Amino acid sequence: MDTSEVFLQILNTVFPLVSIVLVGFVYARVRPTDMTVANRLNMSVFIPALIFSVMAAKEFHIAQYQGLIIAAACVVLGSGLLVWPLCRWLGVSAKTLVPPMMFNNSGNLGIPLLVLAFGEKALPIAVVLFLTENLLHFTVGMYLLDPKTKIMNILKMPMIIATILGLIWSLQGWTLAPAVGVSVDMLGQISIPLMLFALGVRMTEVDLSHWKLGVISGFLCPLSGVIMAFIWQLTVGLSAEDFAYLLVFACLPPAVLNYMVAEIYQQEPHKVASMVLIGNLMSLAIVPCVLLYAL
Repeated sequence: MDTSEVFLQILNTVFPLVSIVLVGFVYARVRPTDMTVANRLNMSVFIPALIFSVMAAKEFHIAQYQGLIIAAACVVLGSGLLVWPLCRWLGVSAKTLVPPMMFNNSGNLGIPLLVLAFGEKALPIAVVLFLTENLLHFTVGMYLLDPKTKIMNILKMPMIIATILGLIWSLQGWTLAPAVGVSVDMLGQISIPLMLFALGVRMTEVDLSHWKLGVISGFLCPLSGVIMAFIWQLTVGLSAEDFAYLLVFACLPPAVLNYMVAEIYQQEPHKVASMVLIGNLMSLAIVPCVLLYAL
């Protein structure tokens, strides 16, 4: 693939994402929009449907992604270890800084980005990476903020239930009736554009009072992830194709979910909001640079 083709593919990958986010941003600017109900539906219905539809597909075999799952988990956890010593230097609580640097936007941005960059074949991989990051977020991430977090509360989450059911379905080799399969697929297809639109709406709430921390973390999040991805590649190694997936996953900005969780636990949510929103804005420049290398 020559340079012009690479740039064209990057444009075709990034433009649809940016345009949908921009539509959400402009719409919310013109007509202030509360996405609370839509986000709840996405977390409770549409994303679980996407997870289950991918995992229940005939061609999905969880074992073939084992190496990538372990690598992604190491990128997430390793990013936290790299950033942790910097908390005192930056004058920020570890509970405030470390989770957003670990848990990236593998849902709103990661899934559509990987699919547009690498084609439909990347959808199962994008979902697996998203699940890996989310399972760690709902376990390790919650424990970091509250060591008293109950495991039963985590197991009741729709995304976790969909993951468990999808895993069982895949391992048993069962198939869905066509009518049911189409219904689940259609529900799942709502999730990706809705995640991007919601991200655009959230961008209208950028808090610039902590912009310096937002800019620093906007570099720190993808940098720590990419460093861990290269460390994994140099020590353990993945195929060239899987490393490209891992590298794109590693460079993603902080997940919007970090802000929601920080609000629940009252862990300096305004600082986390700056990190998340400014980090996602900065990703519009950072992600194409990584794609240029990965492609």
